[in-house]
Amino acid sequence: MKRELYDYDIFPKVFLTGRPARVTVKPLGIHAAFAPGSELTVRLCESSVAEPRRFPGSAGVREYRVAPTGDGNIVLDTDFPREGMYHMQFFREGESKRFLELRVYALAPDMAGRYPFRGDLHMHSCRSDGREDPGYVAANYRGFGYDFTVMSDHRRYYPSLETRRLFRIGTDDTSDLTDYLVVPGEEIHLPLNDAHYVNFGGKWSINALVLPNRNDDERGSDPSVRSLLGECPDPITADEFTAMLHREAEKVPLELESERLSFAALLWEHEQVRKAGGLAIFPHPYWLCSTMQLSESYLRFLYEQQPFDAFEVLGGESYYQHNGFQTSFYYEERARGFDPPVVGSTDSHSSTEHNRNALVCSTFIFAPENRTDALIDAVKSKYSVAVDTVSPEYRLVGDFRFVKYGSFLLEEFSPLHDRLCAAEGWQLRRFAAGEPDAEKILLAMKGEVPAMMKKYFAV
Repeated sequence: MKRELYDYDIFPKVFLTGRPARVTVKPLGIHAAFAPGSELTVRLCESSVAEPRRFPGSAGVREYRVAPTGDGNIVLDTDFPREGMYHMQFFREGESKRFLELRVYALAPDMAGRYPFRGDLHMHSCRSDGREDPGYVAANYRGFGYDFTVMSDHRRYYPSLETRRLFRIGTDDTSDLTDYLVVPGEEIHLPLNDAHYVNFGGKWSINALVLPNRNDDERGSDPSVRSLLGECPDPITADEFTAMLHREAEKVPLELESERLSFAALLWEHEQVRKAGGLAIFPHPYWLCSTMQLSESYLRFLYEQQPFDAFEVLGGESYYQHNGFQTSFYYEERARGFDPPVVGSTDSHSSTEHNRNALVCSTFIFAPENRTDALIDAVKSKYSVAVDTVSPEYRLVGDFRFVKYGSFLLEEFSPLHDRLCAAEGWQLRRFAAGEPDAEKILLAMKGEVPAMMKKYFAV
């Protein structure tokens, strides 16, 4: 975390353009206090506009004379004409070298009411091929700073319901225990289709729509274990499903029958996820299983036809070909006119630091609230950016405006947010393990993260 964030609190950090704005800077200790009765110069520099000393006539810098208030804070009334980052540089009287620089951000009006929720849209527990208990996994990721996650186990929907019930998350996505959200979901694997697919937030299991299936075999066919609301369509048999695929595959203009069948399955899966109210995600297209899991020609066909709602442009592995190729592919296809929403996910199979891929990628979703439907709507409307944290030198993939905004968030907001989440995540893990005092601590902490959002985002 930056030294300045240890010494000063600046709030709000994010504003809307074209509106009056009041910025407060609070010293966090006597070592950082502003001298009483002193007068300071604050230089407000627009990050994307060159300074006048470099390009005379530039309008990227404004100066203000301010003095500490009675409580020792600096309060600046200003406005922000354009979207982007702004530097607040502080100078003592008679000095030409700044002694402090803080940063704020301004957003265009379309971001009104949208907050940055960071999380994961694809991960696994020991209910499929992951290592740890679903509640343990979810608790650990809250500790890493996530606002939401999903338990998308292979072929199984019930682990996501199991985790939601553990943390007392109701069908309206609220909990009396925590503000953290575990989204219902699963990774879909149906006959005659080796292309993986993620159901994020669907109200019922897609895997369980074809019999037999692991969800029903392990937890029974009662709708309560394959549906969020206890309601879901009746399943069909595997024979009925494959017969349907063979009929639909005849319409697909691909040479290989296996790819025609796979594509027919993906079309059907996409339709079912949408009926369930979920987000259909096409994951890890450049996952290498000695060779690519899917042929590149088939990948391009899928991308052009887009039988999905979001593209997992980052996630899963730390070797370059995985995320590096996916990113290059995304930008190349975008230049050709194919521009789906993007997300980043860990595809985690273990939630501790002993898994080198535990924190490779994530997503910022800019949504009005941390609720499943709001998150899905925001992604579909392209209010998301994928975050690559394979190494400390993070990078982001998506629309340039959100790449810039996400970078600001990672440096200026996430360090504070994540420290608060770390404390709650540890208590959620203790709660999942049955520690008797964890519930009391969690109830005392509830509301702190939303309060932080309201403090720092004047949107």
